[in-house]
Amino acid sequence: MSDLVIDIIKMTKTYGTGDIAVHALNELNLQVEEREFVAIMGPSGSGKSTLMNIIGCLDRATSGLYILDGEDVSSLNRDQLASVRNRKIGFVFQSYNLLPRLTALKNVMLPMMYNGFQTWSEGQRGERASSLLDLVGLGDRLHHLPAELSGGQQQRVAIARALINDPSLILADEPTGNLDSRSSTEIMGIFHRLHGQGATIVMVTHESERAREAERILNVLDGRVVAPPSEIDRLAMA
Repeated sequence: MSDLVIDIIKMTKTYGTGDIAVHALNELNLQVEEREFVAIMGPSGSGKSTLMNIIGCLDRATSGLYILDGEDVSSLNRDQLASVRNRKIGFVFQSYNLLPRLTALKNVMLPMMYNGFQTWSEGQRGERASSLLDLVGLGDRLHHLPAELSGGQQQRVAIARALINDPSLILADEPTGNLDSRSSTEIMGIFHRLHGQGATIVMVTHESERAREAERILNVLDGRVVAPPSEIDRLAMA
C-alpha cells in the first residue's frame, strides 16, 4: 500500500459558540494515498470549502487529527502552517491568482523566493521555471503578461507555479471553473500527465464530468464524507 499523503481523523470545524455554533465539519475522516487523483464534490454549504482550506493549511480544525505527508499539522500556528504550505502544497485556483505586472516566467519563479531556493541564482530559478512552463506547453510565452494570455494559458502558468517547489500535494480548487470546454479539456490533460508522472492531486469541483476523470470521487455532505468506498469507486468509473 502507498503511503498516505493526507490522513484526517475525526476532524471537526466549528464556527461560533453555544446556540449559534455551526459545525462546518463533523468528525470527518479522509485518507488520500500517494500518487492518487481524487475529486471532492458537494453542494453549497456541505463543508467542502472548509475542508479544502484545512487540507491546504489555510485554516485549522477545531479538533481532530491531520497528518500531511507524514507531518502532524493539526496544532501548528499560522506561521508554521505557512511554512508547511510553501514546502508541501502546490495550489491551483479557479481565478488563477497571477500577479498582473509579472511575466509568466516571473509568476512561476515567485514561490522560490520563500522556500529553500533563496541560494539559487536568478538564472537557476529562471531555468527551472522555464522548464515547467515548457512542460505545460507555454515555452513560447515566458515573457508574456497575464493580460496577454488566454484563460487556459493563465491556468497553465498557475499549474507551473504550483509545481515549482516540487510539492507533495497539488490542491486544485475548481481549476476549470472559469474555462471553456476546450481549455478545460486541455487543463485536465495536464493533470492527467502529472498524475501519470506520480503527482498526488486533490481537486474540488462542481462539474461531475470532470470529477469522473479522477480515480476516486469523495462526496461531502453535512461536514462528512458520505459515500462508502465501493460507491465512490463506482461513481468514478461510471
